Amino acid sequence: MNGNGKSRKSEKPCNTIDTLIGVKTEVNGDITFAGGLRVDGKINGNINAQGDGSTLVLSEHAEVVGNVDVPHMILNGKITGNVLCSERIELQPEAEIYGDLHYRIIEMALGATINGKLVREPANETGRKGTVAKLKTVGGSQDGAEEDA
Repeated sequence: MNGNGKSRKSEKPCNTIDTLIGVKTEVNGDITFAGGLRVDGKINGNINAQGDGSTLVLSEHAEVVGNVDVPHMILNGKITGNVLCSERIELQPEAEIYGDLHYRIIEMALGATINGKLVREPANETGRKGTVAKLKTVGGSQDGAEEDA
């Protein structure tokens, strides 16, 4: 809660680095973190964030072999595994993902690569799934009109 008693939006990413995994470090096992995590080394395991404002930063030296589930991410390294980024992902020029990417908002620089499916997740606060269903129903009516012609 902020000073006026209202809850803050969960979309604000963490803008500080609380934990650093250095370029000469290799971690074997899963990592769960809150706040900001910067990885310059190699991780063999899954990465999960606690808290809606947590941010993962993977530098151009970083390599992750495992699944990643975070709200916010800046990627300039390599991930071999599926990625779920519930809020925003920024793919910088040397970013590589070998797996499926589920995202809400994506920013992709020239040179970034994704070898897998891109799946856009709708925002939780909107009822877009109902709208899409209505559009499909209208399209079905048009097919029926073509049969009558």
